[in-house]
Amino acid sequence: MEEIYSRNNPKVKHARALRERKHRQVSGLFLIEGIYHVGAAVEAGATLESIFFAPDYLHSEFALSLIAEQTSRGVPCYATPPAVFDSLADKDNPQGIIAVARQRWVSLDQLAPNNFLWGVALVAPQDPGNLGAILRTIDAVGASGLLLLDASADPYHPSAVRASMGAIFWHPVLMTSFADFAHWAHQHSYHIYGTSAHASRDYREIATYERPLILLMGSERQGLTTEQDGVCQELIRLPMRGHVTSLNLAVAAGVMLYTLSQKLD
Repeated sequence: MEEIYSRNNPKVKHARALRERKHRQVSGLFLIEGIYHVGAAVEAGATLESIFFAPDYLHSEFALSLIAEQTSRGVPCYATPPAVFDSLADKDNPQGIIAVARQRWVSLDQLAPNNFLWGVALVAPQDPGNLGAILRTIDAVGASGLLLLDASADPYHPSAVRASMGAIFWHPVLMTSFADFAHWAHQHSYHIYGTSAHASRDYREIATYERPLILLMGSERQGLTTEQDGVCQELIRLPMRGHVTSLNLAVAAGVMLYTLSQKLD
């Protein structure tokens, strides 16, 4: 176990750079902050590259045993003073542990109804917190995973990782183009249910949702385009009875996912 006392230490600077997307993309690494989240990553078998911790902050027996266990497995663990740790932390009042882990991506050709029976596809989502929240709901309802289409926020952004509450370590996430997604979905005979404010059918009117299934949700600003509508077997809407015209993406996905889980064939 090594001690690091400087914010300018190369290892600290490398980890701190992972708060930026371009460095996550180049390195294939990301940050996991907090006792629960690091523990969830270890439980799920995520590949940890290193751990930074601040003994002055960290009093959890579970976290200390986690560090001891990872040290015994050859994962470099670095003790730091609070000032150094604070330079890495994304949150105020940090818990005192941050792991650097390797991202886990899958490709479309690895997925099919036998291992991805039903899931969510999002067109160009921009809020990483929404991605994490949707992954958390995917896990809660027993869905398969998340497909990110076209220009998407990064699911390995610290806000997304935190909002997922560990779900990102258990469920496949991939980025692809809408065109490739449409071809893949047609090839594997997925039933695509698209959400649209202009749809004629209320989501509650569907008696049974057929699997294999993809819930397709449009961008927060524009919704689904005419082309994207065209790949859907069914367009459905969430009724809006008040003055606002739409729900937050993660909230809308949550409503739909729980409904789907109750009405799957």
